[in-house]
Amino acid sequence: MPKVKKRGKNKDNNRRAKKKVSVLTSEKLDYVDWKDVNLLRRFVSERSKIRARRVTGNNAQQQKLCADAVKVAREMALIPYATRVTSQRSGRGDRGDRGDRGDRGGRAEGPAPRPSAPPPARDDEEGDNGDIETEVDNAAAVADVEGVEFTSADSVEATES
Repeated sequence: MPKVKKRGKNKDNNRRAKKKVSVLTSEKLDYVDWKDVNLLRRFVSERSKIRARRVTGNNAQQQKLCADAVKVAREMALIPYATRVTSQRSGRGDRGDRGDRGDRGGRAEGPAPRPSAPPPARDDEEGDNGDIETEVDNAAAVADVEGVEFTSADSVEATES
């Protein structure tokens, strides 16, 4: 029966042998104030994500304090919810033979086209006549209360009482 080799220590453990020390522990802070933006920025990444415990070195209680303080500071608009990071695309043609825009083609220069006519009516709409009759009926009811007479559907004359 062949001998089974015992596993040695993982090489990755040697790299992570030293435990990170929390900023809160090193500065001896018991409370994380949501108004202390400079301290809170240490616990937030470039894209405004809350950093993990393994990155910051916080224990569970410290991480909860930091996360709650960051959330309150975001609510009070001291820290952004998200930061947009823009990067330049390389001009090396990593996309193959399709070019910059792919198979879709490029966009035409100039402003976007404006519609020349109103959108067509849907089949389920019977027209605006029902709505107009409702408005006339409402107007007639108001006119009766105020003492206004209708002579025709288009013109309205007011009679003084």
